[in-house]
Amino acid sequence: MSSFTTKLRLEYLDGREWRVLEDFLYEVGEEGSGVVVTVGAGFETDFASIPRGLWNLFPPTGPYGKAAVVHDCLYRTQTLMSAQISRKRADDIFLEAMGVLHVGRFTKYTVYWAVRAGGGRIWRTHADALTASLPEDGDDAA
Repeated sequence: MSSFTTKLRLEYLDGREWRVLEDFLYEVGEEGSGVVVTVGAGFETDFASIPRGLWNLFPPTGPYGKAAVVHDCLYRTQTLMSAQISRKRADDIFLEAMGVLHVGRFTKYTVYWAVRAGGGRIWRTHADALTASLPEDGDDAA
């Protein structure tokens, strides 16, 4: 079974932002799969990007908080162990991780479907940023 294999250690920055202090690992799929999401030390997260008006029902650092940090990392990097992943795969890992955390069925699926419905814009924003950071043809990558 999937698992969080390290503790999430954070530093509060401001407003809604937190910084990961030590690598935070989540093993995807079956135990021993070797497929690991590594949220590196220094990564900044806002946990779940939930509109303020819904925080009473779904606080950003709710029971799905650790899963949200993993999801933020997958959205920002759009990779899993150096291989490109789809948005759907990132969202499915989020759903799986919420299950590991024993998030209640209603909350788990409400948050998951909200991400599926509304996460496209932020996925594209990160994709554009990743593309912009690539060297142009002819540039030396030295």
